[in-house]
Amino acid sequence: MHATRRTALWLATRRTVLWLVLAFVSVAPPVCAAETDRAEPVKTAETANDVARFIAGLEPAADSPLAPFTHDASWQQHAKSLDAAWARLEEERLTKIRAWAVANLIAPQPVVLYMFSGPDFLYLDAFFSDRTTYVMSGLEPIGQIPTIESAPRRSLGPALAGLRASVGTALNYSFFITSQMKSSLAATRLNGVLPVLYLFLARSGKTIQEVTLIGVDKDGAVVAPGAKDATPGVKITFAGHDGRTQTLYYFQTDLSDGGVKHSGFLKFCERLGRADVFIKSASYLLHTDNFAMVRGFLIDHATAIVQDDSGIPVRHFKAQDWQLRPFGKYLGPIAVFYGMYQRGLSEVFRRSNPPKLEFGVGYRWRPQESNLLLAVRTPLDGMAQETPK
Repeated sequence: MHATRRTALWLATRRTVLWLVLAFVSVAPPVCAAETDRAEPVKTAETANDVARFIAGLEPAADSPLAPFTHDASWQQHAKSLDAAWARLEEERLTKIRAWAVANLIAPQPVVLYMFSGPDFLYLDAFFSDRTTYVMSGLEPIGQIPTIESAPRRSLGPALAGLRASVGTALNYSFFITSQMKSSLAATRLNGVLPVLYLFLARSGKTIQEVTLIGVDKDGAVVAPGAKDATPGVKITFAGHDGRTQTLYYFQTDLSDGGVKHSGFLKFCERLGRADVFIKSASYLLHTDNFAMVRGFLIDHATAIVQDDSGIPVRHFKAQDWQLRPFGKYLGPIAVFYGMYQRGLSEVFRRSNPPKLEFGVGYRWRPQESNLLLAVRTPLDGMAQETPK
């Protein structure tokens, strides 16, 4: 009897509670979206531009999930070091390079090819700013698209230090030491060329819009990354100060004759049409017979070539097709490249009384020792020039 009364009481209580809940739901006003947002703010994901600015030692967006990471002492030291290095670099080289380019590259092409580049967007942008498409290539691996938010905080300090070490020679001397870059980055989360490209893009005032891993098949068509026999690459779209969208490609590829025979990289470049060409600190590979295909391709497709003496030997520029304008001083290669001296290039410099270079570039990075050659196709004044022997 007592059990029956307790059951009845429990059922009655349950019905009362259910009625009260239904009544509240029916009369309670809906919660507006603004109130929901204030109660639980939507968490934004890190963007490629956030990551680029962070690893470049620049503040990410205020609402970025990476903003709290900038309070770490390791990041603040990273930012301070890069600020100082960049101030020197701007004063000693980049500002002067931009002025040289404005004065001398008077018919710019929308496409620039920079082979044997590694991740050196820094000097590519300084010489060839505001172009539509940049194509870079080298043996250095692309790596994974870098992320920061998911990384253990304790790993960021060593990763940022490794990144600084990898770009040190580029900032101080204008070229990369490939083996040093590989060892600096291999053991950290920021591996491959992508973190370096991010750093240089951000420090050059670019805003990264999208980053996509791609491949190029044997016909030069863009395909999905990892496709069979495809040359691995990455496509980065970004904007400069004027907001105009530009595109940077980097391909990991063997540029020797044996390598390009089995890839579609040159066919991809050919689809882009005429281009300006940049060659710097290229280990004198284009002086050898093993890189004849790339050398011939650049000669055939370039409108203007800006190079130091490690680029295409002057004997390959036909007098009827090219005007050669030297700058600086030609002292010959540094000791590690003994045997690559060009008597023909020395003669070009001797008879031309070239203007002085105000900046250092290439392996001879001191301004008073540096050289540049500007080769322009088809002289406008029709003057012939003897091809150096």
